Amino acid sequence: MKMIIGLGNPGPKYSNTKHNVGFIAVDEWAYQNKVTFNKSKFEAVYADERINGERVILVKPMTYMNESGRAVRPLMDYFNIEIDDIVVVYDDMDMSPGRIRLRQKGSAGGHNGVKSLIQHLGTQEFNRIRIGIGRPPVNMNVIQHVLSPFPKDAHEEMLFAVKDSAQAIDDFINGEDFLSVMNKFNRKK
Repeated sequence: MKMIIGLGNPGPKYSNTKHNVGFIAVDEWAYQNKVTFNKSKFEAVYADERINGERVILVKPMTYMNESGRAVRPLMDYFNIEIDDIVVVYDDMDMSPGRIRLRQKGSAGGHNGVKSLIQHLGTQEFNRIRIGIGRPPVNMNVIQHVLSPFPKDAHEEMLFAVKDSAQAIDDFINGEDFLSVMNKFNRKK
C-alpha cells in the first residue's frame, strides 16, 4: 500500500498559488489516471484506488498548510501505512520554478507544512518531492510570495515540474523503489 500526500491550502482562494503546487501535482497524477478525490476523513480529502493490484491512497490535507501533519498521521494509522510507503509533495523556495528534487529525509527547511509532518510523524525520514517556486522578489515578503500565483513567465516551468512530479509519483506507485526514482529525477536539468 502507498500513500501520496500533496501539501497545500484548501479553498478556491488558494487553488492556483505557489504554496499549493503539492495539491496541483497530485491533482495532475489523479487527472492522468482518471482518479477522483471522493472521500474524506480526518480533515483530509482522499482517493482510494487499486493500481496494478496495489492499494494507493492520494491525500490532500484540508487543515491548512501549517497543520498538515494533523490530517496525515491519523490517515496513516487508519490505513496502517508505513513511513517508507509515503511520498509528500510540496513547494520549495530554495529552488527555481521548473526544478524538482526528491529526497528521502531532511529538515523542514523553514516549510511549516513539513514542520507539522515531522512533528506528527515523529521523524524527518520520509520520501519527498520538492517543487521549486523560487525566492520572493525584493518588494515581496515570503507569505505574499507563496500565496500568490505563478507569474506568467514562470508558468511553463511550473507545468514541467508538475508533470515531472506526476511521473515520479507514477514510477513509485508502479513499483520502482523511491531511491531509484530519486536518482532518475535528480539527474534531470
